[in-house]
Amino acid sequence: MKVFLLLFIICCNIGFSQEHAWVYFTDKPNASVALSNPNSILTQRAINRKNAHNIVIDERDVPVNEAYLSALKNQNGILVKAKSKWLNCVHVIGDFNSIDNLTQLNFVEEVLFTNTSLNARNSSFHSSKVNLKNHENLVDFEYGNSANQIEMIHANYLYQNDFTGENMLVAIMDAGFPNVNIMTSFSRLRDNNNLMGGYDFVDREENYDDATESNHGTKVLSDMAGFIQNEFVGTAPDASYYLFRTEDASSETPVEESYWVEAAERADSLGVDVINTSLGYFNYDNPNYNYTPADMDGNTAFITRGANIAVEKGILVVTSAGNSGNNQSFPVIAAPADGNVYTVGAVNPNEEYASFSSIGPTADGRIKPDGVAQGSSAAVINQFDQIVYNNGTSFSAPIMAGAITSFWQANPQLTNLEIMQKVRESSSRFNNPNEQLGYGIPNFQIALDDVLDSINYQEQSLKVHPNPVKNILKIEHENLKELEIKIYNMLGKLVLEAKNTSSRINLSKLSSGIYIAKFTSVHFQKSIKIIKE
Repeated sequence: MKVFLLLFIICCNIGFSQEHAWVYFTDKPNASVALSNPNSILTQRAINRKNAHNIVIDERDVPVNEAYLSALKNQNGILVKAKSKWLNCVHVIGDFNSIDNLTQLNFVEEVLFTNTSLNARNSSFHSSKVNLKNHENLVDFEYGNSANQIEMIHANYLYQNDFTGENMLVAIMDAGFPNVNIMTSFSRLRDNNNLMGGYDFVDREENYDDATESNHGTKVLSDMAGFIQNEFVGTAPDASYYLFRTEDASSETPVEESYWVEAAERADSLGVDVINTSLGYFNYDNPNYNYTPADMDGNTAFITRGANIAVEKGILVVTSAGNSGNNQSFPVIAAPADGNVYTVGAVNPNEEYASFSSIGPTADGRIKPDGVAQGSSAAVINQFDQIVYNNGTSFSAPIMAGAITSFWQANPQLTNLEIMQKVRESSSRFNNPNEQLGYGIPNFQIALDDVLDSINYQEQSLKVHPNPVKNILKIEHENLKELEIKIYNMLGKLVLEAKNTSSRINLSKLSSGIYIAKFTSVHFQKSIKIIKE
C-alpha cells in the first residue's frame, strides 16, 4: 500500500510538473501601420459595426507581434498554446524555470502563472484589472417541444413581428459541434447560407464539427438555430453563426480560458454582434489553478477580462451563470459570468428557480444573474437529430441569447449596453432583484414594444454634448416637455435620476466609466451611451 501511494504521488507530481502561464509583451511595434489601414486587421463588417456604435478601433485590435511569437516558440521547454491581441499576451506551458526565464527577454513585460502561489516569487505582476475605454411578412411557427421555453420569455412575439435574427451575426464558443453540417434540424440554417463556418482552437484545425468528445455545442446551437417543422424552433432561427470550439471536454485546464479569449477576438474581427458561451471556470484538474468565490469580482479571471473587452468592443456577450447552486463551497457564478456580460440563470418550466443554477451577487456586490430562462427540462436537439430534455444554465443561456439576437434585429442602431438594459427593464424582478433570479424573466413583448415606440418617437430630436463628459452634460432638444432622465451604469443599476430637466445635468458625482442615459418625455424616449471622464 505504501509503495502504491508513493507511486501515486510521484505520478501526480509528474502530471502537474508542467505549469500554465500568460506571457505579456511590452508593445506592438507595427501598431500605427495597422491602425492606419484597419482593413488589414478587421473585416469591413467589423469596421461598420464599430463605426455604427462609436466603438474606437485601437491598439488592442492589432494582432500580437509575430516576431515576438516566433521568438517564444524557439525557447527551450516552452509550448505556445494560445494568444490574445486584446491583452497582448500568449498562453504558454512549460516547467517553472523555463517560463520564469522568459522574463529575461527584452520584449516580455511580465509573466503571470495561473498557479498564483508561484507568482509570489516575482516582484511584480500584470494587473488583473481592465480599464474601460472609449468605447409585412409575419412569421408564425408551431413551436412544438420548444413552446414553453419560447413563450415563457415571449420570444414568440418577436417572431410574430418578423424578428427572427435575420442579418445578425452570432458566435458560439463551446466544447464540440458534431454533425451540425449534416443534421436535418439545421437544414434551414445551412439552406439559408447562415452557417458561416468556424474553427477548432483546441486542435488548431478548420474542422470544428468533428470533436466527438462532446455534443454540448450542438445542443446549445439547437436552442438558437434549430428548426424542425411543427416540433422545435430555436430563438434566433434566421441569424448567421460562427462555431468556435474552445473547450477541451477531456480535461479542465486554464488554457481553455485563453482559447476562449482568442476566439472572442476572432469573433470581433469578423463583425460578430452576439457571443453565446455556455461555459464557466472555477475548478481545474490541478487544484493549484482553482479560483475562489472572491475571485468572481469581474476583473480577476483571464476569461472575464477578455469578455469585458469584448463588451467594450460592442459585442453583446451572453453567458451561462453555472450549475453550482447546490455546491456549498462554490454556489456563486463562475467566470466569465462575473464580468460585464449578460449572465443567465435557470428556472424550471413553472418559472421557479432551478436549485442547480449558480447564484449572485458577484464578489464585489453586483447583481447577478442578469436574467433567467428555462434551464430545467429544456428542450434541445442532440447530434442524432433527436429532441431531448436537458438541465443546465448551458441551455437557458442560448435560449436567452437567441431571443436577444432577434430582439436586437428590431433596432440594430442600439448599442449592446442599451439592448442589455432594455432586456433587464422588461424583466419580472427589475425593481426587486435577488441572488437567485437576478432581474428575473424577461418579457420580450414589453421590450420590443418599447423599442418600436422609440423608433417612432425619433421624429423628435435630442442631442447631448460634450461626450465624453467631465461634469456638465448639456442637452439640446426641440421643446420636449417634462423631460425625465435616468442614468444607468453598465450593469443596469440606476445611478442618477432627474425630472423636469431642460438643458443640462450635473454628472460630477459619477465615477469614470460608461453609462446609458435614458431620456423620456411625452411621446418621446431615447437612450444614449455616455462616457464619463
